[in-house]
Amino acid sequence: MSDDRYTETTTTNAQPTHTTTIVERRGGGGGLLIGLAVLIVVAVGAFFLFTQNSSETRKDNAIAGAATSVGSAAKDVGDAAKKAVD
Repeated sequence: MSDDRYTETTTTNAQPTHTTTIVERRGGGGGLLIGLAVLIVVAVGAFFLFTQNSSETRKDNAIAGAATSVGSAAKDVGDAAKKAVD
């Protein structure tokens, strides 16, 4: 939250009255700090999300490769059984 400070000076003498107003605005920078923290949290979350997705993809590819190998082995066993019958 910003702090506003107003200073008013009034001089009284034979000359016309003159009033000086000085406005100083100060920002604490808290909003910037919170925005930076939120950005870091989002970046870390995105990193873990993409890492998890990549891990799942590798696992799925390994399972598909194993299933292909089992299917190929079953075909070889079937061919060997056919040859044994002939």
